[in-house]
Amino acid sequence: MEKLERDQWRSRAGFIFSTVGAAVGLGNFWRFPFMAYENGGGAFLLPYFFALLTAGVPLMIMEFSFGHKMRGGATLSFAKLGRKYEFIGWWQTMVPLVVMCYYSTIIAWSLNYLVFSITRSWGADPNAFFGGKFLGVSSGPWDLGGFRWNIALGVIAVWFLNYYITRRGISQGIEKACRIMTPLLAVLLVIITLRGLTLPGAAYGLNWFLKPEFSKIMNAKVWIAAYAQVFFSTTLAVGVMIAYASYLPEKSDIVNNSFITVFSNSSFDFLAGLAVFSTLGYVAVASNVPFEQVASSGAGVAFVAFPKAISMLPMPRFMQSLFGIMFFFALFIAGISSSISMLESFATAALDKYSMTREDIIKRISIGGFIGSMLIATGAGVHILDIVDHFVSSYGIALLGLIEAIVLGYIYGTSRIKEHANLYSDFKIGWWLDFCVKFLTPLILGYMFVQNIVNEFKAPYAGYPLSAVIAFGWSVAVGMLVMALYLSSRPWTRVQPELEINDRAVSEE
Repeated sequence: MEKLERDQWRSRAGFIFSTVGAAVGLGNFWRFPFMAYENGGGAFLLPYFFALLTAGVPLMIMEFSFGHKMRGGATLSFAKLGRKYEFIGWWQTMVPLVVMCYYSTIIAWSLNYLVFSITRSWGADPNAFFGGKFLGVSSGPWDLGGFRWNIALGVIAVWFLNYYITRRGISQGIEKACRIMTPLLAVLLVIITLRGLTLPGAAYGLNWFLKPEFSKIMNAKVWIAAYAQVFFSTTLAVGVMIAYASYLPEKSDIVNNSFITVFSNSSFDFLAGLAVFSTLGYVAVASNVPFEQVASSGAGVAFVAFPKAISMLPMPRFMQSLFGIMFFFALFIAGISSSISMLESFATAALDKYSMTREDIIKRISIGGFIGSMLIATGAGVHILDIVDHFVSSYGIALLGLIEAIVLGYIYGTSRIKEHANLYSDFKIGWWLDFCVKFLTPLILGYMFVQNIVNEFKAPYAGYPLSAVIAFGWSVAVGMLVMALYLSSRPWTRVQPELEINDRAVSEE
């Protein structure tokens, strides 16, 4: 057995840029704006901000503190807590492994649309172009409809970048890349937002986004939606933040780093909302149609509504193309900075346990992930993507977050979390973290999980055939757990001296 010489972040800025890059992804552009739109507009910001303080920040402190203290990714960290908990770490890292298969394909869509922006290839009907000529959407998940080769080429480029950046390690790969990508993404998003805010009709769209409906915040579902948004947008419970924190220098400010990461991500959320709704307001006014006709959540915002807006912008054609290139390049950067963190989550887990080189592990993951992505690059890809994403989000991330909060809150203990987090932090945390991690978060996540289960058994998801829901939904969700149990049963071939922190030692402290 050999000891792994751990890489380390070269600077605090590099770590922050990387964690923010991991948290800010494609969903920031279309999930938060419409979550606010559907749940009280400006009034939604109240429960959203409350959820940031009571879920986002404390859980980020928890994961940063745990990964940094244990000096390992999710697998090694939970194994140090007790070998019977090792499977939780593998289960967490299975989520980004599955998500990368379809997430990389969506990034490939952005890359394609970046090229399309040059000539505005989507034509007069971006909706028909997106679903027909580009995706070639088939009749259902069992009708593969053949490969979409332009998407497949994009997938190759995305996986090459994932492989190239992560194989170089933390300091020489991810940190260097994110020190460029995250600030560049911020600059591009500010430019896109300013252009949107100066368009005729921008105020009309922003009214739909920001006009407060305070009556809605009395509805418990709105508060649950706020917590769901915060939880899913901060990349928690999937091993990413635990892995990243394990590479921090010994004397690191855990508390401040957590606040900066969470609120930087929320700033991107809000900027994206301004950009999206101001632009959609312009499209609605210029087209003389009700706002509801142009406001569709999900990927349609980026690949249907925005192309339509780009073609209608009151500027010369080459400037329209330039704006389109900037927008889809921003999507591409947001996607890559998130996908490399997903790859690193599983890579760190494997590196901690097995005597393999980083390059060998990254190569194996990239080849397997590429094969999975090619399934999504078919005519049935959008159907399969929808089913897999629903089950991974509803039954993977939510359940794992609940389990993590219980295990770290009660078995590892919030006292240990606070003690380590406060060690080198500028300001200290106290009872607030105990309450959030031990009581509030389990209550919210438990409610979300139960509600998802209840809704699932009312009818097959989104009207898909039951066979497809089982094959691409339940099988994937259960398969992640089965694989986690298998991997946790395998012997360790690379062990660090502090691995054996047994159950007796933990219970005695």
